[in-house]
Amino acid sequence: MSKEQFSNRWGIVLAALGMAIGAGNLWRFPRLAGQYGGSFILLWILFLFIWSIPLLLSEFAIGKKFKSGVVGSFAKFAGKRYTWMGFFITVCTLGIAFYYSIVTAWSFRYLTFSIGNIFKEATLLETLQANPDYLTNFWNGISNGDWTTVIVYVGVIFLAAFILIRGVKNGLEKANKLLIPSLFILLVIIVFVSLNMEGGVRGLEYMFAIDWSLFGNPTIWIEALSQSAWSTGAGWGLMMTLSAFSRDNEDVTLNTFIGAFGNNTASLLSGMAILPAVFALAASDTEAISFLQSGNQALTFTIIPMLFANVPGGDYLSVLFFLALFVAAFSSLLPMIELFMQNVADLNISKNRTLVFVIVCFIAFGFPSAWSLDFFSNQDWVWGVGLIVTGLFILIAVAMNNPAQFKEETIDVGSDMILPSSFFKYAIFANIAVGFFLIYWWLSQDYSAQWFNEDGQWDLFGVYSNASTITQWGVVILVGLALNGYLYKKFVKS
Repeated sequence: MSKEQFSNRWGIVLAALGMAIGAGNLWRFPRLAGQYGGSFILLWILFLFIWSIPLLLSEFAIGKKFKSGVVGSFAKFAGKRYTWMGFFITVCTLGIAFYYSIVTAWSFRYLTFSIGNIFKEATLLETLQANPDYLTNFWNGISNGDWTTVIVYVGVIFLAAFILIRGVKNGLEKANKLLIPSLFILLVIIVFVSLNMEGGVRGLEYMFAIDWSLFGNPTIWIEALSQSAWSTGAGWGLMMTLSAFSRDNEDVTLNTFIGAFGNNTASLLSGMAILPAVFALAASDTEAISFLQSGNQALTFTIIPMLFANVPGGDYLSVLFFLALFVAAFSSLLPMIELFMQNVADLNISKNRTLVFVIVCFIAFGFPSAWSLDFFSNQDWVWGVGLIVTGLFILIAVAMNNPAQFKEETIDVGSDMILPSSFFKYAIFANIAVGFFLIYWWLSQDYSAQWFNEDGQWDLFGVYSNASTITQWGVVILVGLALNGYLYKKFVKS
């Protein structure tokens, strides 16, 4: 039986954009651009070309050739003994998906919160003047032990599963045709409003100003690479999943570049929407810069409503912003769930059973993040850093298969746009060195936390501890190694 395919090039391009454009663009990128300005943006663009695009090209070509889920496609490409690597990639992306889906629920909570403010007698500004901690209390309330958030989260999973069970043409493709253009339109509107606020242009100037002294700080390099991987989807295996539905004559290179540049455009639009607003509403440029450089994690969920509360018509703009955030988060969640469904489908399980299994797993494994912000933060740290490992596994697999030949036989076939084979080859090997260095740097420095807690015990439950990260990675790798033969038999031979 032939595998279902996207109807045309824009079907898979929009799916790739939906995968890449998410909360990382509207929340994480503006925060980092605010911390480091143009220095970060310059490195972020550099890593797009030398890290993310080679990885995305590889993933697209592997999925297009083998047309299976991540475990099956990776095992067929790398060989039986490396099946466990495909398993790790899948688990890492699912680890992200289980907590990332909570961001979608939070976005919806803030969307309804913003809509509710329109119909209240007192404006949000008046409420904040009476109770300055109002927004902080709301955030703390929905992010810890809140059953409404859990119910919304479950509803999001059911909605996503309902869309995906209809297939890539009638489900994922149709959803993205509505979601992605709507997202870009909403972002452009918010940018227009922000730049027309008094002082807004100063925020734009700050965003693109380069401070050359920052390049001596290793943290900015780490942040730039991780943001590129996070926002483009490089190393997630999602492109491998989506390209399994591509047509045989699909232009791998052009589609990859459209998706990558579309993602970066959304990030820049998000920065241009938020940073000018911060400058416009701050008492002084010094106050705005101090606030941005603090790397405030609450920029989206507590600061944005506060900013819009000070703007005429801000209640409506707040609705637009959180609608855009919800659309972005939801469109990225769809291919994450699709990845899980395709791996389950490779086991020859019926569609209905696959659907039930996926819904149950997402509700069960996502619940702890919906209930506890600390657990959410731990999973964000563990599997976010894990993207460097998954990227390394894909790079190693390509390196073992003669990168130049692999490119010419899979990536270049059907592509009108062709990159130099020498660039691709050197990028693969150079990135392996970069990946190992970054992992060493993370684990050898106190970038996150100590290995042991105050009592001298292995800090397994520390939110950002290296011990927690290594333990969770180690368990997944050991399980993958133990089940390597079984996984190969189930996902490849069967």
